[in-house]
Amino acid sequence: MSRIQTTFARLAAEGRKALIPYVTAGDPYADVTVELMHAMVAAGADVIELGVPFSDPMADGPVIQRASERALLKGISTADVLAMVRAFRQDDASTPVVLMGYANPVECFGPDRFVDDAKAAGVDGVLIVDYPPQECEAFAARLRAADMDAIFLLAPTSTDARMQEVGRIATGYVYYVSLKGVTGAGHLDTAAVAAMVPRIRAAVNVPVGVGFGIRDAATAVAVAQVSDAVVIGSRIIQLIENEPRERVPGVAAGFLREIRAALDTLQLQASSAGESA
Repeated sequence: MSRIQTTFARLAAEGRKALIPYVTAGDPYADVTVELMHAMVAAGADVIELGVPFSDPMADGPVIQRASERALLKGISTADVLAMVRAFRQDDASTPVVLMGYANPVECFGPDRFVDDAKAAGVDGVLIVDYPPQECEAFAARLRAADMDAIFLLAPTSTDARMQEVGRIATGYVYYVSLKGVTGAGHLDTAAVAAMVPRIRAAVNVPVGVGFGIRDAATAVAVAQVSDAVVIGSRIIQLIENEPRERVPGVAAGFLREIRAALDTLQLQASSAGESA
């Protein structure tokens, strides 16, 4: 089992939901990412999604677009992102790290080399936004052969056929984009999420994470009630983008502790209900 699969199995046994923060590598300071990753784990993160900076992040809203631009202006490359993961692994051998990004940097790096170097760095999963499942079966197989997971997005517009195609090759978890729009958009419809997740579960046999539009403890809890994981990115980047370097890890950690505490109330409620029964 991959680290991602092991983590989700442990959380399921504990009756807990996964908290998955996203940050862009090299933002807001080139040398803060590894420290930030450790701080998020200490605050309760179960998996970290690390964004690979790209000049045209089509699925991302203005907050993450700005983060990518800032990182690229600092010269952060794919190789730099992998170096950050290697540095993180020096002190953390258990927390899964997922690289999230776009096809162009992978193709420029070379898909085979990317997989080999990601494995050597300690990456656990890869989510390439614009790799449709039917066009990257070889890439997904290469990841699996290296004990890494191929993670895919699903959206409110995904058809049953698309969900089944993703379910056929996805491992680790699937990431459900909870609304029609880009990262950071508002107006999260938790009722719509609750209606969609069972359809996804019928098509895939991996955990379902939900992201886009989750900005606080209340929305995180509402989403966690019907999913296996909560993914939060834009709100974290908003909180840290204008902070001085020394405050970045603490600000992110403080926010995540609130989310973690709120998510863990679901476990307490379930335990109390079981005892009452």
